[in-house]
Amino acid sequence: MILYLIISIILSILALLCWLKVIISRTIVDKMVALDAANTIVISFLILLGAIFKEIVYVDVAIVYAMLSFVSIIYISRYLEGCK
Repeated sequence: MILYLIISIILSILALLCWLKVIISRTIVDKMVALDAANTIVISFLILLGAIFKEIVYVDVAIVYAMLSFVSIIYISRYLEGCK
């Protein structure tokens, strides 16, 4: 259980650092990369919750969240490409 706690703390710190990068970045590309990294950390955290509570529903939510994250990054990239 201590291992889960340590991993949770590390993931939380990394997520906060990614969100800080989103806030302080100047370019849209840097913000998108940091946001994608934060999304990956959230997905990892959801899978960790699934392992802690031994519930498969967390993994299902993580898969759906990953798909939505991927589609949203593609959509934003295409939108920004068209704006140039």
